[in-house]
Amino acid sequence: MFESIVEIIADHAKRSPDKLCMADKNGAYTYGEAWEQAQAAARSLRARGIGKRESVMVECTQDTGYLICKLACELVGAVFAPVEHRASEGRVATILSDTDAKAFFCDTKYDVPIGTAQTGDLLKEGRDAPEESFQFPKAEETAEILYTTGTTGASKGIEITHGNNIALAENVKYGTEMKEGSVELIPLPLSHSHGLRCCYANFLNGSAVVLTDGVSWAKLVFELIGKYKVTAMDVSPSAVMVLYQLARKKLAEIAPQIDYIQVGTEALPENVKEILLENFPEARLYNFYGSTESGRTCALDFNKDRGRAGCIGKPTKNATFIVTDEDRNPIESSKENMGLLATAGAMNMKGYWKQPELTEKIMRGGYIYTNDLGYIDEDGYVYTLGRKDDVINYKGIKIAPDEIEESVRKYEQIVDCACVPKADKLSGQVPKLFVVVRDKEKFDKKDLFEFLKSRVDGNKMPKEVEVIDEIPRTYNGKIHRMKLAERA
Repeated sequence: MFESIVEIIADHAKRSPDKLCMADKNGAYTYGEAWEQAQAAARSLRARGIGKRESVMVECTQDTGYLICKLACELVGAVFAPVEHRASEGRVATILSDTDAKAFFCDTKYDVPIGTAQTGDLLKEGRDAPEESFQFPKAEETAEILYTTGTTGASKGIEITHGNNIALAENVKYGTEMKEGSVELIPLPLSHSHGLRCCYANFLNGSAVVLTDGVSWAKLVFELIGKYKVTAMDVSPSAVMVLYQLARKKLAEIAPQIDYIQVGTEALPENVKEILLENFPEARLYNFYGSTESGRTCALDFNKDRGRAGCIGKPTKNATFIVTDEDRNPIESSKENMGLLATAGAMNMKGYWKQPELTEKIMRGGYIYTNDLGYIDEDGYVYTLGRKDDVINYKGIKIAPDEIEESVRKYEQIVDCACVPKADKLSGQVPKLFVVVRDKEKFDKKDLFEFLKSRVDGNKMPKEVEVIDEIPRTYNGKIHRMKLAERA
C-alpha cells in the first residue's frame, strides 16, 4: 500500500515509464521523466540544506515545475507550503513566519528575510548532481500546510499528512469513477486544495494532468485539450461561465471526448448546472462537497441524479457522515429535523498548524464538525442548506441564500449578486440582497421585485436590496459573505 504521492509516481515510473504524467503549455513529462525530475529537484533541496520536517514555501506557478517541486519536497521529507501566484507581501510574510520556511521558491519578487529562487533553478541545479538515495515519507508524516482564504475569519494553516493525501486521492478517483487513460485539464489554482487533490487522484490512477492558469485564454485552453486529448476537466462555476461566453461552439465540439467534469471551489449555481447539462449530455457531471480540513467527502453526479434540490450526493470512499445537534450529539435527521454535518475518515486533516485549541474546537472522536446545516435522507443522500451562519432564519423558516441568488441572476440587469442575513427585531433575520448591475441609471428595484414574484416564495423574498460595485470574493471565487454580513 502506498504511503505518499511521490511513492506512487516512482511506482508508475517503474511500471509505465513512457505514460504521460503531466503537461502544460511549455511541454510534458512522462512518469519516468517526472520521477527523474523529482529526484534532481530533491538533490538540489538537499544541497540547500533542506531536510525532514523543514518547511519550503512555493509560489504557485501553475505548471509542471511547481508539481515537481512538490514531489521533491516529499522526497526529502520537507513540508510543502504553497502560496497563491502574486500573493500580497503581507500574506507572504505571514505564511513565511508561521511555517518558519527555510526556502522560498517564487517567480514574483518579494522583500523577504530569506533567500528566494525560482522552481526552474531548482530543477537545473540538481540535474548534474550525483545520484542519491531517498526514503519515501511515512503516511503519518506532515506533507503540506494549506492556508485557507479566510471567508470565515483569519486565514488558517491546515496540516495535511501523506496518508491524508492518499485518502483524498481515493475519494476523487472513485468519486469520479476515473477510467484508465484519463487526461484531466486542471485550470484551478494548485495553491489550494481542490486542484492539488485532482492531481493526486490522477497520479493514483496512473493517468495524466494538463495544467493551465485559468481559462481566460480560451484559445490556449482548447489547444491543450486537443493536443493532449483531454477526457476530463476540473473547473469552477465561474470558469464554466467564462468558457461558455468566450467559446460556446468549442464546448460543443469537445463534448464527445469528455468522460466527466468535476465542479468545485464554490456553490454550483443552477444556470451553470444547466449550461453543463445542455453542452455535455453524455458526460458524468460531478459536484463535490468538502473542505480543506475534510476534503472531497461527498459527490453527486447531477447528470444522473437530477431534481434533488440542495443535495450534495453520497459519501465518497473514505468518508462517513453523521448529523448532530448543536451540542454534537448525533440525531436522526430529516428535511424537517436538520442538524449540523460532521465527517470522519482518513482524509481528515491532522489539525490546524500550531493551533491546538482551534483544532480541538472542530475535531473530536475522529470527526470534524462543520457549521453546515443539513440532513441525510433514507436513501443515504446528503443535503445541505449551507453554513449555519449564512442560512437566513426568517420567522423560523430556514432560507438558503443561493435559493434567492439563483433567481436574481436570471434578471438581465444583474451582473453578480449575494444574499446575506440581516438582523430584524420582528422576524429574527431577513434576507438582504447585494447586487452588481449593468447600468445603475437603468436599474429599477421595483422591476426586480416584480420579476422575482413568480420565482421566489413570498416568505423568502429579499426585504432590502443594495447596489454595490463588486461582490467581495476569495482568491478561488467564493463569496466573502462575512464582509457583506458586516456591511448589512
